[in-house]
Amino acid sequence: MAEPGAQGWIVLVGLMGAGKSVVGRALAARLDLPFVDSDAAIEEAARMTVSEIFAQDGEAFFRARESEVLARLLAGPPGILATGGGVFASEANRAAIRDAGAVSVWLEGSVDLLWSRVRGKAHRPLLDRPDAKARLAALHAARAPSYALADAVIPGEEGRSIGDTALAVERAVRRARPELLP
Repeated sequence: MAEPGAQGWIVLVGLMGAGKSVVGRALAARLDLPFVDSDAAIEEAARMTVSEIFAQDGEAFFRARESEVLARLLAGPPGILATGGGVFASEANRAAIRDAGAVSVWLEGSVDLLWSRVRGKAHRPLLDRPDAKARLAALHAARAPSYALADAVIPGEEGRSIGDTALAVERAVRRARPELLP
């Protein structure tokens, strides 16, 4: 656990299209903290894209690498961490986040909002199918109970700016775990 008064990780969780990466970058700039995207860290370590990993090695292999990278990142200097959509669905990953003294924040969004952000994107291996919106809805239904275990929830709103969402995350963290912020 983080020592009282020590900065710690702010971990953004949620489904693809929730805005974890763009909001994370804005929040990191706002708070002058480092930003890390776990999917980017996985791609860098594997020297392949997430889509290529899924295609070559499958989802189970990817999820194992995702957990390894999460543990490595959480052991490093804290900042803002945007996780892949499946990270928080794993109890072991939720425990790792909790045990690192991090605060988790769910960037929530309706299926329609998320779909408006991800449809037509080639880099979404779980949506590379004819029934992509139905698959997104199924993932939303399956993962929402896990996401709801986050320390804070920021409801997605159509038209809310990235900056306003970053501010909402900052305020939620200040209420939940003010010791983690500079």
